[in-house]
Formats: sequence, structure tokens, C-alpha cells
Amino acid sequence: MTDPTDTRDTGPRVGTPLWAFLAGVTVVGFTALVVAMIRLDWVALVELARTALFWVLAVLVILGELRPVMVSSASLVGGTYPSTMFTFAVLLHFGLPVAVLMQAVAVAINGVVTRKSWHRVMFNIAQSTLALTAAAVVLGAFGIAPSPVAPWEPSGAHLPAIALAGIAYFATRATLVCGAVSLHERRSIVRVLKATVGPQSLVYAALLGLAPLVVVVMNHSPGLVPLFVAPLAAVYFTATLSMRRDHQALHDELTGLPNRKMLIVSTEEALAEARQEERVGLFLLDLDRFKEVNDTMGHPVGDRLLQMVAHRLTHSVRPKDVVARLGGDEFAVLLPSIRDAHAAREVAARLRAALTEPVRLEGMTFDVDASVGIALYPDHAPDFELLLQRADVAMYLAKEGRTGVELYQPDKDRNSPERLTLLGDLRRAIDNRELRLHYQPKVRLSSGAVHGVEALLRWRHPVHGPIAPSEYVPLAEQSYLMRQLTAYVIEEALEQAACWWHSGLSVQISVNISARDLLDSALPEQLEVGLARYGLPPSAIQLEVTERILTGDQAYTQETIKELATLGVPLALDDFGTGYSSLIRLQRLAVSEVKIDASFVRRIADSEDDDRIVRSIVDLVRSLGLRSVAEGVESDAVALRLAEMGCDVGQGWLFGKPMPAADATAWLRERSEAAAAQVEYGYQPEVSSSA
Repeated sequence: MTDPTDTRDTGPRVGTPLWAFLAGVTVVGFTALVVAMIRLDWVALVELARTALFWVLAVLVILGELRPVMVSSASLVGGTYPSTMFTFAVLLHFGLPVAVLMQAVAVAINGVVTRKSWHRVMFNIAQSTLALTAAAVVLGAFGIAPSPVAPWEPSGAHLPAIALAGIAYFATRATLVCGAVSLHERRSIVRVLKATVGPQSLVYAALLGLAPLVVVVMNHSPGLVPLFVAPLAAVYFTATLSMRRDHQALHDELTGLPNRKMLIVSTEEALAEARQEERVGLFLLDLDRFKEVNDTMGHPVGDRLLQMVAHRLTHSVRPKDVVARLGGDEFAVLLPSIRDAHAAREVAARLRAALTEPVRLEGMTFDVDASVGIALYPDHAPDFELLLQRADVAMYLAKEGRTGVELYQPDKDRNSPERLTLLGDLRRAIDNRELRLHYQPKVRLSSGAVHGVEALLRWRHPVHGPIAPSEYVPLAEQSYLMRQLTAYVIEEALEQAACWWHSGLSVQISVNISARDLLDSALPEQLEVGLARYGLPPSAIQLEVTERILTGDQAYTQETIKELATLGVPLALDDFGTGYSSLIRLQRLAVSEVKIDASFVRRIADSEDDDRIVRSIVDLVRSLGLRSVAEGVESDAVALRLAEMGCDVGQGWLFGKPMPAADATAWLRERSEAAAAQVEYGYQPEVSSSA
């Protein structure tokens, strides 16, 4: 069973419920121990001590008490000591006083070897004594009262008595230990019992079930008793494998920290046991500049840095707090009990202070920092998913504003209950691959040649039908789903590009990403891996980001943009023309294409103001050596006017609506064959580099 006071060496504070419980159990247990010693026939014990069997049993009990059998990595479950089998056998064969004496000595030796505090040793002696006493009472009710003078040997007829005695033993230990754990951890005793009884009962059933066999061997062939070490070794081996699998399923392999699955379980337990006057805090941490270290020094050094970060985080929180790694350089911290928002900010500041201490690896010193988002229960969310989502919103605000720490602010989160429901549906849609990409052509205005296609996300909800991207993409941008959604779209686009390129259609696919995606240092690596997997050149895909990136602070996004430029993946600026204050910064952004917002393009044939705006943008883009693309081209008049201005590429319903992959393939194939026929008959239009 779990030792209820593992994290305390000085003992519980006097007067607390835990102190009263431990003191009461200790007093009652030692009273039972004294009574057993008074009833012990010491002359018979001395005679028994002259036999080899006595010392073999004593050694096995002591050795079995030194190391428990662990059946789960969960802290509440703890371990079961193999000494149980031999102590219960001694109880059946020689009676309660001898069993209690051996067990008490073994527990005391365990305390000395493992340096347990005196109050823990006394409680363990008391609870094991009471468990043996309960089993002896059950045996006595069946008229079974063994002693050193009259050892008892069970037979098949005694199985009900032995089974009930074993149940009494297990129930007593489970109740006493779980009661102490419940008070120490401030958890419901029902919850502790549910977490403990299941895993422990199987091991106890095996150990207590072997005890009668040990008695039979003791009575007939004492020299064979040590052979019972073999089944114990098998139990150890099986339990170790089970615990290892359990640990791997719930922990991160690199850092050893709990993973998302374990974090969910821990958070749900904390929410279920939260007290009215307290809060539950969930922090989301994202490391800044980790990508620089990873790329400069290599992945092994990056892995060591993550391990050091994990070490610093775990040593900056309380023993009951949970530090988890969610993936990459993203960590989470769960505070099962926190006073208020001010206290949460203090913890976050302490975490950042621990991380900002210079790190020395491979002879170099690195400065590591983190952006922290905080969400509290019940102030901000009622469950884990919402807490994580809102901590993610706060973290994004901290990273975007470069403040380091941000508490979730409802007025900066556009999520409503309906939108949050939609967010959950979107997550399931991504997992079930319900989202589809449609492709809209981009055509060179001077020749009509296909320049490429833009991938546009489409979602048909199983209940609500088609949902516009304007409803769910902004929602994803403010949540933890944006990274997953972008990865999904890029993967789908790369797969389609591979189909086209390897069948002779060298068509560039443009993919829209958010400014937040450029904060993700893993984006270039994802593209590099994907291009290599599908055997595509970097020009097969283009990333489009909105003009908003020019109005914000580019310090965090610049590294990702440089990585994309080094990789050779082109970048386009989308919806350009709505913010003239950003024009001076355009020349410093590594883009190859500028897309003019459709709101200006549609009216150039009717509005002189819009005509002048578009013409000035086209001239500006050309002067910077970039390519101009006009969105929203829906008529021949607009297309001709754009061509006269010198605009390079047009996109809109005039050339083609967004089409599913199969229709887009047929459209591209038809245009390719038409272009080939024109070349054959002597007319060769201008051919774009990507078509």
C-alpha cells in the first residue's frame, strides 16, 4: 500500500485531521501489538528460534519488506510488499503473536534502511498489526488458533476461512492507508479507494493465495520454502512490465514528464476535488528562441535543453503540482490548489525566473525564456479542454505582446459557448479527416497560362452542413488547434501537389497560414520533412500570410521567415492594400508575391479611386521586384484593366471557382492540353515558371 507521508519527514502538524488519524491508528495498533506480545509463549518462541525454518521465514519477511511490487505509476496506487505472503503464512501456521513480531521487526528494518521518519515507521507497524489482528479474529471465529506449540496446517475444507481472513487483512490495510492518503492529499477517500483497490487487490490476491501453500511446504518440507522466491520473482517481473507500459503511456519519453493524457487525468481529479475557496490553475508555457538552439547545435543538444527545462520546472513548483510536456517546446503546469490570480502570476513569474537562468551546453551559454498563459478554474473554464484552450489564448497574448505572462482575459477572447462547441467539432473533424481542400486557379493575365492554384479549406459539418472558413478559422487562430489545423492543411496540400507533379502537372499550390503560424518554429521543419517525403521541390508549395503581419512586431516571426527563405519555400502577402502604414516595411519582408485585396480589384472598372489604389500597389510591387496577384477578378473588363496596369496574375471566378481535387485535376489537364495544342500549331504563349 502507499505510504501516506512520503513527502514529509517532520510529520503532520499537531492538531490537524491527518495527525489525529495517524496518532489514533498508531495508539490502537501498538495496543494490539502489546496484547499480542503478552499472549506470546516466549519459551515456545525460543525453541522455534532454534530451527532453521524460523530464520528462513524471518529473512524472507525482512527481504520482502525492503522493496514493494509496483503495479502502477500513479502516485496514489503505490506498491505492495511481498512480505505479505510470508507474514500471512506465519499467521496461519504459528499464530498472531509470531506474525506480528516478525512483521514489526521487518518494518523497523525497512525504516532504518530507507531512512523513513519515526512517525511513518510507527504508523506502518500499527496498520500492519491491525490487519493481521483482523485476519486472526476471522480465523478464530472458525475455531482456528495456531501457536508455536501447536502449528496449524490448512486443508481444502478451510478455504472459506482463509479467504475471509485474507479479505479482512486486505480491507483493513486498504482502509487505514487510504484514509491517511486521503487526509494527506486532501482527496476524497472514495476516490483514493477507487484508484488503489483495483490494482492492489490483484497482487494481494496472488500473495495471500500462495500463503496456505507456503504453510503446507513449511509443515512437510521446510527446506523447499525458499523456492517460493521464484513465483515472487515472476510477480515482480510481470508487475515491472505492467508499470513500464503504464508509465510509457502516461509520460513523455524524452523528459519523463507526464504527457497530455496524464495531464487530462490529473486535471480532472483536481477539478473534482477543488474546494470552494480555492482555484485550480493551468499554465501553458512555450519556449522562446528554442528553435535557434535546436538548429545551431543540433537535436541532441536541443533534447538536453528540453530535459534541463523539465528539471527546472519540476523544481520550481510544489510536490503536488504537475509539470507536463505536451510536445515540442510546449509545457503545461497544473496547480491543483491556488489561492487566486495574483498567486498564480507569482508562480508563473517564478517559473520564468527559473528558466531565464543561463544554460551552458557544449561550451556555449544560452538564454532561454518562455511565454506563459494562465487559466483558472472556475473563473475561466469548467473543464480541462476549456482550461487548456483559454490558457493557450493567454499564452498567445503573452507571446504577441512580449509581456512574458498573461492571465486569460474574456474581453480579448472572441469565443462564445456556440463557438466553443464549434471548436470541439473542428477538433473532431481534423481527427476524422472531414476537412477538404478546394483549389482555385491563378492565371497569368498576359498569356492565360496557369500560374498555380490556391488551396481553400472547406468543411461540411455532419449536422449543420457547410460552414464558412470565416466562422472557424479565426476561432482556431485563438486556440491550441491552429497548429494542428495548419499541419493538416499543409499535409493535404503536399499530398495533392505530389499527385500533380508526379503526373506531369507542375502546379504550385498556395496555402494560407496565420501570423500565429509564423510564431511556430516547427513550421519550416514540417515543410522540409513533407517535401522530402513526397519528393517535391520547395517551389511546389507557397505560403500566404495576411498583411496584418506587417503591422505587428516581427521580432518573433523573423526567424521562421528566414528559415522558410533558406528552405526555398516562397512566401506571399495576402489581402494587401488595407494598411498603408505598413508599406515601408514591405521591402524588409522576404516575400515573392503580393496579393491585392479583392475589395479594391472588383471596383476598378467603376471607381477611379480604387483604380488609382490598385495601380499604385502594382507599381510599388513591381519596383520592389515582386510579383503582383489580383484577387476577385470576375469580369473581362477588370482582367483587361489589370493587364494594362502590368499586374502579373489574376485570381477569381472569371478563371475558375474553387474546385475539389478531382475537378481541379480535370481543369488543369484540359488547360495543359490546350496549351500544348497551341504550341503545336505555332503559337507559344508565355509560360510561367510554375506551370
